[in-house]
Amino acid sequence: MLKPDWPLPNNVAIAFTDRHGGCSLPPFDSLNLGQHVGDDPLRVKANRDKLVSVLNLPSEPLWLEQVHGVEVVSFSDTDQIPKNDQQVPIADGSYANQYGQVCAVMTADCLPILLCDKQGQQVAAVHAGWRGLCAGIIEQAVKRFSVPASELIAYLGPTIGPSMFEVGSEVKSAFVAQQLTASNCFIAQAGADDKYLADIVGLAKLRLARLGVSCIYSVDQCTMSNHDYFSYRRDKQTGRMASLIWLKS
Repeated sequence: MLKPDWPLPNNVAIAFTDRHGGCSLPPFDSLNLGQHVGDDPLRVKANRDKLVSVLNLPSEPLWLEQVHGVEVVSFSDTDQIPKNDQQVPIADGSYANQYGQVCAVMTADCLPILLCDKQGQQVAAVHAGWRGLCAGIIEQAVKRFSVPASELIAYLGPTIGPSMFEVGSEVKSAFVAQQLTASNCFIAQAGADDKYLADIVGLAKLRLARLGVSCIYSVDQCTMSNHDYFSYRRDKQTGRMASLIWLKS
């Protein structure tokens, strides 16, 4: 588990998993928490049960079917949004304001963003790949809170780093069309036409700042270069980490 030394409201807990400490076999070794990647479902269930036990969670996290969209589901309205055949909500973020509600997102290169208010009464977890980030997943999550964005804190977990995240010119154009300063988060690849290295953490910080969120913390761990983490770009068939946030009382 990754436990950054960041300031947290007294009533808020967060956690970021790595790939170690579970029972899944290669290529999902070992703490794979994703049921959708081809791993043995019983091993994934055992990993999830261990996560609940080790973190002393008040309940099973609300697992999502993530689709790189902008849906952020509240625990109070899970009955009103689409679900897959296993009755898992189809969304890319969750919001909670009650004890016993654990928000979680899974990643393997995409950026996990955990949000809370400074009073420690509301929390959210967001899965931000570049598509969701560009389409407004952060903005949708911030709208869920009943306090101004200036009263929020953002925690950015392990993600693909700016020296590894190659994208096409259409990705840069999409972000720059919305915010000119986003161009600073793209570096042209030498010898590769219309290819850029993108800083997804930098892009997320720009959008958070534009909303009014000034308290932002980032773990700055690259999932693709650090083999302690699952990386889809590096390995293709692989597991998923989880980023979680919940109220302690």
